[in-house]
Amino acid sequence: MFAGVAIAANLAAQALVFAVYTGPFPLAAALAVGTIVGLVVKFELDRRLIFYAPQQDAAATGATFFFYASTGLITTALFWGTETLVHLASGGAPGSQYVGGFIGLTAGYVLKYQLDKRYVFRG
Repeated sequence: MFAGVAIAANLAAQALVFAVYTGPFPLAAALAVGTIVGLVVKFELDRRLIFYAPQQDAAATGATFFFYASTGLITTALFWGTETLVHLASGGAPGSQYVGGFIGLTAGYVLKYQLDKRYVFRG
């Protein structure tokens, strides 16, 4: 359920970028903004409601976030690659990036949970 919230936040942020951004490389801009929004939302949900991490001071939370984001590098590559490939394979059909994004984020979050359980929230 929480992964669904993060996916919705990510894809909504992407939709906002597509709606307002008129510069070069709109897909890359949307991916970057969506990734940042999804990362922050998913971190807070995971930290508080999935792994029940204890309260920490700002420095410790920052360190935890760094490790959390680090495990996300692999899953972000999976998500970006899937979204981009589906979009390109469809010939750039409108909305195709969201289908690819949903598939990539879903697969990435399954993997990310295992990585976070093992390396980030080991308590």
